[in-house]
Amino acid sequence: MFYYEVALLKSPLNNLTFQNEEKIDIGSKVFIKLRNRKVLDEAVIIKEVEKPTFDCTNISEITNQFYDEKMLQIASFISTYYVCSIGEALSVYNPFDKNIEKISNEEKFDSKIVLSSLQQKAKEFLDEKKQALLFANTGAGKTEIYIKIIEEHLNQNRQAVLLMPEISLTPQMQKRLEKVFGKSVAIWHSKITKKKKIEILKGLQEGTIRLIAGARSALFLPYFNLGVIVVDEEHDDSYKSDSKPRLNTKDLAIYIAKKYNLQLVLGSATVSSSSFHKIPFFRLNETFHKTKKVYSFDDSQSNLSSKIIEKIEKTIKDKNQVIVFLPTRANFKYQICTTCGKSVECPFCSVSMSLHKNDLALKCHYCGYTQKIPDSCPSCNSGIIHNLRVGTAQIEEELKFHFPNIKIKRFDRDEIKTDNQLKTVLNEFNDGKIDILVGTQMLSKGHDYHNVKLAVVLGIDSVLNMNSYKSREKALSLLIQISGRSGRSGEGEVIIQTKNQEFFSHYLNESNYEEFLKSELEFRQDFYPPFLKMAKVIFSSSNGLKVKDEMEDYAKIFKDNKQIEVVGFGQSPIFKMANKYRYEILLRSNNIKALLNALHSINSPNATIDMDTIY
Repeated sequence: MFYYEVALLKSPLNNLTFQNEEKIDIGSKVFIKLRNRKVLDEAVIIKEVEKPTFDCTNISEITNQFYDEKMLQIASFISTYYVCSIGEALSVYNPFDKNIEKISNEEKFDSKIVLSSLQQKAKEFLDEKKQALLFANTGAGKTEIYIKIIEEHLNQNRQAVLLMPEISLTPQMQKRLEKVFGKSVAIWHSKITKKKKIEILKGLQEGTIRLIAGARSALFLPYFNLGVIVVDEEHDDSYKSDSKPRLNTKDLAIYIAKKYNLQLVLGSATVSSSSFHKIPFFRLNETFHKTKKVYSFDDSQSNLSSKIIEKIEKTIKDKNQVIVFLPTRANFKYQICTTCGKSVECPFCSVSMSLHKNDLALKCHYCGYTQKIPDSCPSCNSGIIHNLRVGTAQIEEELKFHFPNIKIKRFDRDEIKTDNQLKTVLNEFNDGKIDILVGTQMLSKGHDYHNVKLAVVLGIDSVLNMNSYKSREKALSLLIQISGRSGRSGEGEVIIQTKNQEFFSHYLNESNYEEFLKSELEFRQDFYPPFLKMAKVIFSSSNGLKVKDEMEDYAKIFKDNKQIEVVGFGQSPIFKMANKYRYEILLRSNNIKALLNALHSINSPNATIDMDTIY
């Protein structure tokens, strides 16, 4: 009889021991029967162990699927670093299938792309450094460099993965890749069908599919000879998962590339401060199309001021298109001074405080500092702190009122639910059948709109005034990305509705973004990532009193630990979610081992751990 430690897929349980009469390969996927459960559970053989002192149950079934050694090693790292079980970590992977045999595929590719001398220098830098950052202006031709690098790996019979935020997986990008790599490329994201996924996994294992372009989950497919990982829009927060295991795919790509000596290319026009700080970069600041961009600011309080309406009217009259952008799809709410545009900052954390209407108070979610809502703004002493609400649906309605005879369409996740809808709307917009597109972050991603001459940005102050150490970086990055959608060829205008013109106008020029990153890193030096590690522990339960006590007990324990700092604790910004009350503790430390030990010591079914939290 053989005895094995197995990890239950998708389960928070620790590994269990089972027995089998025949030897099983480590990494094999099996089915096991747990006591009191009618159905079989999926599990993975982790290691062979000595005969235990207790009685073991037999493994019910051995499948043809298996997780290779790299998958097991990376899952072990995920489990340690992101504080979850091995079973939860392995569940992010699509395993190999023993029944699929490799087919020889010697196909060679020639993209016929000729790089400019600066692009060529960038490529040489990326090749030489092996793991590096391409800091490229919007429209500087990042994609051409990616394609050249991928082409070289594929021509040496290696595989490649190009990661993009889900919303950047545009039909345009698909066309560009298929033009060069034909049937050897597959697109992978959450909206493709189960049938299509099975087909892609088969092609990848056989070797007929050599390049996967996809969202987060594309990193976790059965690659047998991966040569390069490209992470486009590396600054994008959507690489961080908001469900367990709460891993950051970009950070994991860096870890995997270093551990297995793969080439890694991170790319963005607005690189993240952490990558800028840690990774060698090449600055690519020439653009293909000579564009002239005019920025103007509007500090009015109404959603669509007369100035904005006039600009839209003129653009439409000139037979050009308009995009109107809002930071979120929901009706977001934020508090801001009507005169100076500042929010109320916490005196201890230099982040904006959040409004708690029920308590008639402003609260800092970092340190818990609370104050009553002031009668006048503490920054300028004359303005009044107002709550503003605005959303895409509301803006669409207002535009239809002002422009009843033109075609206006919403472009957000409430409206665009399938891949086909996305393609349809983008094609209609590119064909000039839509005059104004109103949307959220989805609009800011690598779409090329050549007839857009006006971009209107509303509500950017809500991002700047977010309760997060990353608020300035997020607001500026978003604004530069959106600006990049207007006037891709020729002239373009961007109207920004803000009370913080001074901040935005100074850094809006892409050549000043580097200066911004340096000052931002200086500001974060002693308190925030990338210099320290931060983690958030959220306790949630339908029993509010019980979960509050639990949070306070752990806060006491952590406060006694001299190697970590409790930044703040208390109610979560969204206090009740899905009928559960939520409390949280925010921790930071420059000792990663001490922080992880503290997080691994938490033993509560009500706790969710978010290592490297981004809020």
